[in-house]
Amino acid sequence: MPRDWNASAYHRLSDAQLAMGLDVLERLELRGDERVLDAGCGTGRVTAVLLERLPAGEVVAVDGSPSMVEQARARLGERADVRVADLLELELERPVDAILSTATLHWIADHDRLFARLLSVLRPGGRLVAQCGGAGNAAEIEAAIVRVHDFGGWSPWNFVSPPETEARLVGLGWTDVWTWSNIVDVRPEEPRDYLATVVLGAHLDRLPEAEHDAFVDAVLAELADPVVRYVRLNILARRP
Repeated sequence: MPRDWNASAYHRLSDAQLAMGLDVLERLELRGDERVLDAGCGTGRVTAVLLERLPAGEVVAVDGSPSMVEQARARLGERADVRVADLLELELERPVDAILSTATLHWIADHDRLFARLLSVLRPGGRLVAQCGGAGNAAEIEAAIVRVHDFGGWSPWNFVSPPETEARLVGLGWTDVWTWSNIVDVRPEEPRDYLATVVLGAHLDRLPEAEHDAFVDAVLAELADPVVRYVRLNILARRP
């Protein structure tokens, strides 16, 4: 089940996600008249740039967080069809020509069902251009969390390697599959707020509110240097 986010704080703190998302958008070749799905639109910062590239097209932007969708609707207005949706249950009344997804798919545990649903909403020949956290993403923070609190092996993240993802996509019927990883080091200007909002929100949901501040402070104290090393899983694929 998708979780809600503090959308206002995320919007303020997500410059790094915007920059990575715009790099991914550059890989999506568009004529300008396509119908494109933004799978995990957040507050709509990348979506707004996508819309600029579709003067004669249309965008369906979905996110599982109602507060994110509220902000995206306010930002995008009638230029985009913005919806609250669980990507594992996604259904569209008409297929799309392409899917863009940035900083989202690692929050979803069932990648078999996820990529099957995405395949189902694409027209034949349609493209998937995506990036999310991959194997090794934010490893220092994951280790710090384990040292600070015992969540019994639970993690909100599903960080998968490029070879595993490629094999999964091919097995589900995708073609022209290309997966690879790259590293992006991010030094947040507000490391505590960044951790609390962008990284640790799902963990905080599992703790009593009275323990939130102490948990964030303890994780931050465990980090020798508050740099987040993002290992990004990049995905290009096509529906036959």
